Amino acid sequence: MVEAKMGACWSITKDQFENLEKHTQWGIEVVEKYNKFVKERSEIEISYAKQIRNLSKKYQPKKNSEDEYKYTSCRAFLTTLNEMNDYAGQHEVIAENLSLQIISELSRYTQELKQERKSHFNDGRKAQQHIENSWKQLEQSKRRFERDCKEAERAQQYFERMDADINVTKADVEKARQQAQLRHQMAADSKAEYSSFFQSFNQEQNEHYYTLIPHIFQKIQEMEERRIERLGESMKTFAEVDRQVIPIVGKCLDGMTKAAESIEPKSDSQLVIEAYKSGFEPPGDVEFEDYSQPMTRTVSESSLSNSRGDSKPEKSSSKSKVKLWPFKKNKGSGPEDFSHLPPEQRRKKLQQKIDDFNKDIQKEMDQRDALTKMKDVYIKNPQMGDPNSVDPRLAEIGQNIEKLQFESQKFEGWLAEVEGRLPVKSEPPRQQSALYETQNSTPVNNNCAQDRESPDGSYTEEQSSESQIKVPTTDFDDEFDDEEPLPTIGNCKALYPFDGHNEGTLSVTEGETLYVIEEDKGDGWTRVRRNEDEEGYVPSSYLEVFLDKNGKGAMTYI
Repeated sequence: MVEAKMGACWSITKDQFENLEKHTQWGIEVVEKYNKFVKERSEIEISYAKQIRNLSKKYQPKKNSEDEYKYTSCRAFLTTLNEMNDYAGQHEVIAENLSLQIISELSRYTQELKQERKSHFNDGRKAQQHIENSWKQLEQSKRRFERDCKEAERAQQYFERMDADINVTKADVEKARQQAQLRHQMAADSKAEYSSFFQSFNQEQNEHYYTLIPHIFQKIQEMEERRIERLGESMKTFAEVDRQVIPIVGKCLDGMTKAAESIEPKSDSQLVIEAYKSGFEPPGDVEFEDYSQPMTRTVSESSLSNSRGDSKPEKSSSKSKVKLWPFKKNKGSGPEDFSHLPPEQRRKKLQQKIDDFNKDIQKEMDQRDALTKMKDVYIKNPQMGDPNSVDPRLAEIGQNIEKLQFESQKFEGWLAEVEGRLPVKSEPPRQQSALYETQNSTPVNNNCAQDRESPDGSYTEEQSSESQIKVPTTDFDDEFDDEEPLPTIGNCKALYPFDGHNEGTLSVTEGETLYVIEEDKGDGWTRVRRNEDEEGYVPSSYLEVFLDKNGKGAMTYI
């Protein structure tokens, strides 16, 4: 009965240790699982930061696109890219803090936890083994005591039979008596041993169940609670790592917002206007053509083959090839004086060159001043250097300054020429007469402006006495005479009459059909050809252009 009860107790204790062993092993696996989760999160942050940095780097301005960033929208985009780079840096900070504050700490703690768990369960197994050994010793002493008691009883009974038998000698009786006494003594010794083991076992059992095992369970419980607490602290740190970078991330987002709010559409559009305006005046009012009176068409002043007083029709007498604008034809980088550009753009380029020369002159003058001071120091303190050693460099700088000043004066002369030739803004077009409106009530083309007023943005100059002066032939013009004619890329129809007074332009009449040999490049002019010898530029807004199938399709410039 006692053995069964003790076996049940030991079985329960053993089962409890097994349950605790499984649970604590599961707890360690939970810590390792969470640590693995944080490690993967850290890797994701590093990868994300790397991709953000690569994206920001990919869209950084190239060397040949720096001019784009004069616009506020492009500068805002550049600021956004820089802020995104800083934003990526904060994700790198998150990954680094996760690695230092959680991953490394949890890895170290997991190893310590495994060692502590192993120690506690070893102590439990030792205590269980000790109590089981004590029980075995108690059982052995008990069985020995039982055996010795039975042997003493049999020896006593044998002695009594021998003593009662009259046929047995006294020697046999004495021998039996001594044997019975010996057995009784052995039984007494076994009893004393059993009693000692009994008391010892009860004491050890009491200590085992009331002291050792509860103490071990308490340590395991504390270990488990520390594990759970440590896991909670790691989860809290996981959130704090993100919270620490929120202020800086907020600043990055504020920077993006501020950059977006700094965009000025009007300023950007004004920059485009300043960059591409040509400086030409818009065309004047369209003259009324009275078809009720016989009239003779005047000769186009764009034909260089006709004299100013010639009244013959242009169509039959013009055989010479029309000269092109000097600023329209551009070979390579263009002339040094930027004469291939429209007046306003030419003025800007010349001014920019003058500013560059002035900067270079200032640099050279600063170097000259520095060398002059150095020479004065050498003169006052010959031991520091030879004053004459500075003279070659001073002479070289002087020559550089003279060259730069000469170039600057040359460009200033061209600039003065352009500024003196720029047209003054004309008054708005006057209202057309009622007769004009009546005769032209039916539009020629759906894309024409109503009342057939010249469209805004056309680039031409009003007829003046200065524009009627024949331009002398130059070597630059002869260069174009030797060129092969350009191929035809489409045709066009003149929506308005145009009198080309400038060299390189071509006069056209309303409704005239021409060949397109060069489409508008963004400057407002289209190069057309009337026949083999007559070609030139006409404002794109005066034409309805139809390109060939190989071109971009039909377009109307208005």
